[in-house]
Amino acid sequence: MNSSRHTPLCRQLRKGNTLLILPAIDLRGGKCVNLVQGIASQETVFSDAPIEIALQWQAEGAEYLHLVDLDGAFQNESANLHIVGEIVSALDIPVQLGGGIRSIERLEAVLALGVDRAILGTVALKQPDLVKQACAQYGDRIAVGIDAKDGMVATEGWLEVSQKSAVEFAVEMAEVQTLIYTDIKSDGMLKGPNVDATADIINAVPADVIASGGVTSLADVTALKHIGASGAIIGRALYTGDLTLSDAIVATR
Repeated sequence: MNSSRHTPLCRQLRKGNTLLILPAIDLRGGKCVNLVQGIASQETVFSDAPIEIALQWQAEGAEYLHLVDLDGAFQNESANLHIVGEIVSALDIPVQLGGGIRSIERLEAVLALGVDRAILGTVALKQPDLVKQACAQYGDRIAVGIDAKDGMVATEGWLEVSQKSAVEFAVEMAEVQTLIYTDIKSDGMLKGPNVDATADIINAVPADVIASGGVTSLADVTALKHIGASGAIIGRALYTGDLTLSDAIVATR
């Protein structure tokens, strides 16, 4: 099913004080992988069949899927978009995609695949007018990813750290209805999310905030729900078995 027909769920669910769990699939070289703190050399390959993984998460109750195009993030070019299209076509749930979307042309190509929501990262910091243009044209199909290291925004696949704080950047993205906040030091570490930093973002903006990075336990899920996050992206913990998707979903209710 083409997921572009779906209405984004995060805003609806937050009104009911329900946290949306988004299982993550990070694509690199056509495979489902995970990096530790975004470091390319610290890669674990979990599957060479990402479409099967996507169908598994849907079967286990996922209502929304989070995809990351790591090749796009690191190289600004991608051979993964055909896989993204196949995942979108195979699923009955909406999909969001981030990684390497740094032009209107790439944004349009991604949305044309049926991706429900496109996540702008590096380009949002470097070309904020492009975000305004994208939001004016596509509304809530645009999200901004705020990836932070020690509270400062990182770009270019996390290879560069800016001089702008994550909170300041979040406030500047006033047109955007959904923000994805990732604490880089927590990502892939299986030690819990940076709840305090996530709360700072949530308290600073009216937008929905989806938390990412380090979510490992039911206590993490509960903590994010308590601070008002609209969603939690879970990656490595699902693949290692530290947390099951069904348990995480139950904990949100």
